[in-house]
Formats: sequence, structure tokens, C-alpha cells
Amino acid sequence: MSQRSKPDCNQAMFELIAEIRGQLPFDLPIGQLCRGPCRGCPKKLLEYLDQRLIEWEGHLQAGGQVKLGDLAQLAKTGRKVHRVLAGNGLVDQT
Repeated sequence: MSQRSKPDCNQAMFELIAEIRGQLPFDLPIGQLCRGPCRGCPKKLLEYLDQRLIEWEGHLQAGGQVKLGDLAQLAKTGRKVHRVLAGNGLVDQT
């Protein structure tokens, strides 16, 4: 029976950050973000999530450690923001 290695939470966080940045339109012009009645404010949500990602990137670059709970919380936040953006027609409903 082979031993499984412990998952590398820091690497998983780097991958999660890259996935979030790749799936959400952080560079979308304000005119497209705010184009009518919104359910939630896409601009504010993207600004908030971008700030969280920047904080985590800085933490990782400084040699900080990530816990599974940190990964779960960031993934949950990313899913919530994605759901609001999908409801506003800014991303696909995947």
C-alpha cells in the first residue's frame, strides 16, 4: 500500500486564484458591468474579490501558509460572485 502525500494547500491556492481570474471578467469595462438593473453590484463584487485575491497572492509570495479552510472560503466567495455575475448575464451559468 502506497502512502499518499499530503495535499499542498499553497499550490492549490495558486491554482484556485488562477481559475477565478480566468473565469471572471475583472477587466470588463464599467459600461458593460453597469448596464441596467442589477441583482447585486457586479462592480463592487469584482472589486471585493480582486482585493481578496491580491491579499492571498501577497500572503503566498511572502511565504505564508494556507489552510484547507482558507481554500474553501475563497472558493465559496468565488462561486457566490460568479452566481451574481451569471444572474446579470456577465458570465455563463456553468
